[in-house]
Amino acid sequence: MLMQAKVTAPVFEHHREPLGIGEPRPRLSWRTETDTPGWRQSAYEIELVDAAGAVAGGTAGRVVSDASVLVPWPGPDLPSRTRAGARVRVWDAEGRVSAWSPVAYAETGLLERGDWTARPIAPHPDLGIDPGRPQPVVLLRRPFRPRGTVDAARLYVTALGVCRPELNGRPVGADVLTPGWTSYHHRLRYFTYDVTEHLVEGENVLGAQLGEGWYSGRLGFHGGRRGVYGDRPALLAQLEVRYADGSRETVPTDGRWRAATGPALRSELYDGEEYDARRERPGWCAPGPAGDGWGAVTELDMPRGELVAPTGPPVRRTQTLEPVRVLTTPSGRTVLDFGQNLVGRLRITVRGESGRTVTLRHAEVLEHGELALRPLRQAEATDRYTLKGDPAGETYEPLFTFHGFRYAQVDGWPDQLNPDHVEAVVLHTDMERTGWFECSDPLVDRLHANIVWGMRGNFLDLPTDCPQRDERLGWTGDIAVFAPTATFLHDCSGLLASWLRDLAAEQLARPDGAIPPLVVPDALPHGFPDAPHAIWADSAVLVPWALYRAYGDLGLLRAQWESMSGWADQLERYVRDGGGLWRAGFQLGDWLDPAAPPDRPGDARTDGDLVAGAYAARVADIMAEAAALLDEPEHAERYARLAERVRAAFADEFVTPGGLLASDAQTAYALALRFGLLPTGRQRERAGRRLVEIVRRAGFRIATGFAGTPLICDALTEAGAPEIAYRMLLETGCPSWLYPVTMGATTVWERWDSLLPDGTVNPGEMTSFNHYALGAVADWLHRTVAGLGEAAPGWKRLRIAPVPGGTLSRAHAAHLTPYGRAEAGWERHGDTLTVTAVVPPNTTAVVELPGGRPLFEVGSGRHTFTVEAFATPAWPPRPLRHPFSSPQEDPVTG
Repeated sequence: MLMQAKVTAPVFEHHREPLGIGEPRPRLSWRTETDTPGWRQSAYEIELVDAAGAVAGGTAGRVVSDASVLVPWPGPDLPSRTRAGARVRVWDAEGRVSAWSPVAYAETGLLERGDWTARPIAPHPDLGIDPGRPQPVVLLRRPFRPRGTVDAARLYVTALGVCRPELNGRPVGADVLTPGWTSYHHRLRYFTYDVTEHLVEGENVLGAQLGEGWYSGRLGFHGGRRGVYGDRPALLAQLEVRYADGSRETVPTDGRWRAATGPALRSELYDGEEYDARRERPGWCAPGPAGDGWGAVTELDMPRGELVAPTGPPVRRTQTLEPVRVLTTPSGRTVLDFGQNLVGRLRITVRGESGRTVTLRHAEVLEHGELALRPLRQAEATDRYTLKGDPAGETYEPLFTFHGFRYAQVDGWPDQLNPDHVEAVVLHTDMERTGWFECSDPLVDRLHANIVWGMRGNFLDLPTDCPQRDERLGWTGDIAVFAPTATFLHDCSGLLASWLRDLAAEQLARPDGAIPPLVVPDALPHGFPDAPHAIWADSAVLVPWALYRAYGDLGLLRAQWESMSGWADQLERYVRDGGGLWRAGFQLGDWLDPAAPPDRPGDARTDGDLVAGAYAARVADIMAEAAALLDEPEHAERYARLAERVRAAFADEFVTPGGLLASDAQTAYALALRFGLLPTGRQRERAGRRLVEIVRRAGFRIATGFAGTPLICDALTEAGAPEIAYRMLLETGCPSWLYPVTMGATTVWERWDSLLPDGTVNPGEMTSFNHYALGAVADWLHRTVAGLGEAAPGWKRLRIAPVPGGTLSRAHAAHLTPYGRAEAGWERHGDTLTVTAVVPPNTTAVVELPGGRPLFEVGSGRHTFTVEAFATPAWPPRPLRHPFSSPQEDPVTG
């Protein structure tokens, strides 16, 4: 019997755009869309088809299983350049079968190094480019003629640097800053494009614009350094044409290409672009004469790193914003306010005389009415466009740079600036949005929006710390604490999987097998301290674990196991040498505790060794669980013993018999409570009570940095004082989550007080206005305020457990899980609380309603629950008498 359910076309691995994938045995996932309550899959069947649509294998019938996410490939390995399709049908619990899903196709890329016949090319030294200085963008071209009727054409392209491929005068694809930034000595991504429709009869021209990017441009702070990976960029491209008669032809990068400089005199990540439109070469990539000034190219050796297909989407233009205000500064400058701190660049349409230069300077905030440029440090963040004098007007957008900004100062504009002629182009990795939150408090909603914008801006090919100053590096500590929030808000599985492979490659290439000390890819200045730090080094374990919890991808854990166990084994040695604790000369610890002076951001109230010990126990716990999942029983037992040893040493060193901690600070208690570091119930109760006392005495102001901020609200909630957590959340004084919102913030700041109450910028050298780490509180907003969380890896089982509180009258969260959209929320009317939930098909949810009611389980579908006589504690909370009361008592007032 046919059931009324629709099965979506399967997805190959985590790819939304499965052209040129790198997996010869791609796992398949699908969703079932049905309104039938409690629907569960009992079996499935997969049918594989070839490029012509003929059946080419599959599961050989019905497979009894409820699995529908990352199901193993049911056929032989796919060779390079192979297009394969798959469709699925499923059975429900009553044995009814669905219709077949639509067929989805994927195509493998170049899976073997021997598939590449091209060689990297760079402009010949005779072109006069000085590798010691910022280099111009190079134009590269190669004419060719197809020899017959074209059936299909694919362009495989990458660069040591950044490139924009073009064919017959048209850009190939919509990607930006291709191929992004990887650890070039170990891994170099290539991208695959279908260019069949780009080809014409007769002469064609394949070309590319080539820039320095992260490869040979300036990287790092304190002036940075050029040529971290090499002294000149190079292009590697291979156009493969398949003809109607079945024959093939390859047009590779080789010595037959020609090179020239063009209008972009420089295009740098930190300093911006200088573009002289008078030097443009019209038709340079179109059939026909290319003009003078073209020279030879030099063939280079193949990159020594592995050539890999991407695991996630590329960087793209994702949005444009118009100015919301035109300002005149006290000095008479014209400044555009886009109303949102963003990452990207400007696109202008301008008309004026030849030779006039329009200068575009970017900044995140204003200080004393002018652009605040000091936080940029040595990043010029300035684009300059010199007009060619076209009477019809000229449109310009920089090519190989990006800026973090809300405000743009425009100098040299002909006549009066029309704001309609300038727009901001938003850039970031084109991740799918998967998480949403809203509530009755507009300030909290703005906070959540700021967290989303901060993630968008800093997930530009890899997870960076900040997008605006002379840094923009893949700091490991930031993503270690933010990963659970990130995986809820966007599908960042591919981006973070790629980043983790770079982390593993750099770790395993080091003589001691140690984690790169602070950033991946490791581009820190020479002489920077080369020692691991808790949280930052722990990212080797914390990030893969967060991905596993979010996506249920055991294969990722397996792929990262050597890296994870390598760090855990090194950590075990530190613990052994430290008598059960990781003791170091210096730890970043609770970095950017708000009490730290502006010039000493590491001076936290919580002992760095306490932070290191707490995270050592947490890492050991995760490793024990991961080892068990991967069928490594000996490792599981060893890491469990390590966790026990660290806990015992932590208790001896940092915990009094009465449950107080050596560091009497919010972060210390949050760590001890959340990571299970207090041996007895009496100690846990006293520690929870002390945490509440500290928060109260701080006037409900936040007093945590990187280590404590992701944990503080959960620690208070689990200690039986959720109203204290709400009171912290809703505090608007400095420091607090909402203080930046009241100061006009549209992204999360690096410091709690990046902008001081008088409107001046914090005097510290590190003052970013787009740093996502402190936005890790969104994880608590999703799981606890709205009540939507995962109870099993990959959201196979949900947890619906809202904890209403504060002055909120409603809250709601939604997440696009691997099984479909899940939702949870609540609304309060007087003493009646209504809780709603949406559970996707083929999953279940455990429900925990407020008020100490018993847990129960529900199946898929829409659910509504009503809690009568619901009451929250008085607001604001009265003085605490006994925070750990019975479920029938008020958890705050006793």
